[in-house]
Amino acid sequence: MNMLTRRLLIAVTASFAFGGHAPAQDKSIVVASTTSTQDSGLFGHILPMFKAKTGIDVKVVAQGTGQALDTARRGDADVVFVHARPAEEKLVAEGFGVKRYPVMYNDFILVGPKADPAGIKGAKDIVAALRAVKTKGADFISRSDKSGTHQAELNLWKVAGIDIGKDKGPWYKEIGQGMGAALNTASASNAYVLADRGTWLSFKNRGELVISVEGDKRLFNQYGVMLVNPEKHPSVKKDLGQQFIDWLVSAEGQKAIAGYKINGEQLFYPNAGDSGA
Repeated sequence: MNMLTRRLLIAVTASFAFGGHAPAQDKSIVVASTTSTQDSGLFGHILPMFKAKTGIDVKVVAQGTGQALDTARRGDADVVFVHARPAEEKLVAEGFGVKRYPVMYNDFILVGPKADPAGIKGAKDIVAALRAVKTKGADFISRSDKSGTHQAELNLWKVAGIDIGKDKGPWYKEIGQGMGAALNTASASNAYVLADRGTWLSFKNRGELVISVEGDKRLFNQYGVMLVNPEKHPSVKKDLGQQFIDWLVSAEGQKAIAGYKINGEQLFYPNAGDSGA
């Protein structure tokens, strides 16, 4: 049997196996996203609405932003939904992402023990607060996982004039884990930690932790979404992935995001209409 005959036979057999019709595309997509969107409970709130609207299942791979972007580069996801704009724009510039869409924002907060060993509770200046943490050697938990939150933390140390790679001591503890794990570690050790507000609001194991610093404009936290480029990875489910993106930035999707609240407090603020976000 030559190769052409064999391929024709396989095609005919497959056609009969599916009742004379080609198999339908599996109506599911893989979204590489952050631990903050997962740990905050946002996906648990919005994905049932999206499935009811479209019939599409969304399988979330929750990672740090850096890992999620690498997952996209490998073609192991259809969509990437993260929060580190420079890294997102780099993905698009490299040709691994099709287009970046702003979706929503919240903010980072510095969480710490009620006892406040660094003497920063109620401060509005995150840079001054981090300097105080270092000067007093107060325990600080770093995710150290190349996530968007970790990148934001490293940038804040830099703005504070601190080379954390050189200046860290026993007080600076790197765990290499997600937001929920970092908060759990901080709670267990009464340490400071930079967190996104969404995960903090949904976090139950607070122990002695409270918000130490909030409200600094440098703590702004923007999220964006991108389709993984099917020209780089033909396995990407372009149509289904784009449906998810279109829904997120639509009036319906934005309303669903705004409607996610814990104890009456909104976790994320939709801003798909802000082209500069």
